[in-house]
Amino acid sequence: MAREAMTGPVLRKVLITGGAGFIGSAVVRRLVRAGYCVANIDKLTYAATPEAIEECLDSPNYCLIQADICNGDAVRQAFEDFEPDSVMHLAAESHVDRSIDGPGAFIQTNVLGTFTMLQAARRYYEGLNSVKRDGFRFHHVSTDEVFGSLSPTDPAFHEKTPYSPRSPYSASKAASDHLVHAWGETYGLPIVLSNCSNNYGPWQFPEKLIPVIIMKARDGQRLPVYGKGENVRDWLHVEDHASALCTILERGKLGESYNVGGNAERQNIDVVRAICAAMDERRPEGAPHEQLISFVTDRPGHDARYAIDARKIKRELDWEPSWRFEDGLSTTVDWYLKNESWWRDIVTKGTAGDRIGLGKKG
Repeated sequence: MAREAMTGPVLRKVLITGGAGFIGSAVVRRLVRAGYCVANIDKLTYAATPEAIEECLDSPNYCLIQADICNGDAVRQAFEDFEPDSVMHLAAESHVDRSIDGPGAFIQTNVLGTFTMLQAARRYYEGLNSVKRDGFRFHHVSTDEVFGSLSPTDPAFHEKTPYSPRSPYSASKAASDHLVHAWGETYGLPIVLSNCSNNYGPWQFPEKLIPVIIMKARDGQRLPVYGKGENVRDWLHVEDHASALCTILERGKLGESYNVGGNAERQNIDVVRAICAAMDERRPEGAPHEQLISFVTDRPGHDARYAIDARKIKRELDWEPSWRFEDGLSTTVDWYLKNESWWRDIVTKGTAGDRIGLGKKG
């Protein structure tokens, strides 16, 4: 298997949480291809996509530890057995709509789970010899939603933007960020953080905007758009995000935070219309797909705009996104049409689309 260009030492051991998720699986694939040794702690919840890491299953450099990150005994055992050189903490509940309906799961996983990981990492780190301690780091992966909402004329979020979360999801992630910073300051745990913009691409669980619109357009169903569709997001291809995370893991400065964005701000309605145009080309029998757009009641506390100032990671780590949004969206549409059996199976099981009616006509 060809190895992707990365500067880390071969067989460096990375303990990753949430590696069967959308972003985590992209990171796992990249690390294993590059020759890293990866242990993946994942509870395999409804949003896990084990199929996304099937290519890694036969690799001697990969193992799955099916466990809940809130289970302190299981997490401590994973540290003792695997003896990682670093940790990448991605496991999280991440769907805003679900956080509104059931915030408890978000507090449990995102806050208590992060606390459990930090305690286990601290205990492990304090027992390392000086050589291993010098190379160890705990990389916490977070979201731009912790910064709150921007107006159309506000400058983009930067690393020093004050936190102002507005949903149970973003509040739980903000809390986890603060815990990581505190463990770095109080206990000397070598930490680094990153906050990303909206991700998209293959293997995204079918409850987020882009896969939902693709799948509903495929079936000729109405395309639900919150409010007037004027909310703005910065779109980051998942492979670009995985590349950035690996760069931060290798070369990020301890104690620092890095914003990761796609340089692709778009209104939601423009994203939906772009998908409709792509579907018109691929499924002309259903054209024009724009006629399926249906504006629905906005969700509570819907942030108006997110935007990422990613100059720091470009300046300090020489990283910038490589995917143009138009190209990334086109390949994503193709991927979902090609992998229809995967998402139809999820819809049939009823694990997606609770709030937006996936699989239902109307």
